[in-house]
Amino acid sequence: MSLIFERKSVRKYKNEKVPDDVIENLLKAGMQAPSSCNAQPWEFIVVSKPEDKKAISEMHRFAKPAENASHLIVTLGNLNEAKVIGMIEQDLGACNENILLQATHEGLGAVWLGFHPIEDRTLKLKEYLEIPDHCIPFSVICVGWPAQNGEVKLRYDESKVHFDRY
Repeated sequence: MSLIFERKSVRKYKNEKVPDDVIENLLKAGMQAPSSCNAQPWEFIVVSKPEDKKAISEMHRFAKPAENASHLIVTLGNLNEAKVIGMIEQDLGACNENILLQATHEGLGAVWLGFHPIEDRTLKLKEYLEIPDHCIPFSVICVGWPAQNGEVKLRYDESKVHFDRY
C-alpha cells in the first residue's frame, strides 16, 4: 500500500530518455488491470517523437507536460473488444492507475492528461494519431524522469466516509 502513498502527478521531466524495457513494464502493468467481464479492451500508442509530443501538448491547455516527457502513452478503449460498452471508462481508469503506480515503482514521474469524454480533445487526438473509429482515445499519460522532487499530499478526509448509510 505504500506505493499508492508515494504516487504524485509530475509535470516536469529531465531531458533523459526512459529505456524501452521500462516503458514495456508500464504497459504490462496497465494490461494487468481488472476489466468488466475480463474484456481487456485497451490498446496503446507509445509516442516518443519530439514533433508528435509537441503537437499533443498543444491540443488543450492542460496538455503542456506532454512536450517534455520522455514518452507519452495514449490509452485507447477498443469498442470491438469491450463486452459492456458502458464500462470501458472504468476499465481504462483502472488501466491508467496501474500505469501510474508502475511509473512510481520505476522511479519515474508521470501525469494523466484527460481527453475522453471532451469531444474536441478526443477528435484532435484521434485525427492526429490516425486512431480508427472503433477506438476511443481515453487519455495521454506523460512519463519521464522527474526534474524535481515534490511532496506527496495525503488526501484522506474522514468527513467523506459514511458507514451503512449516507
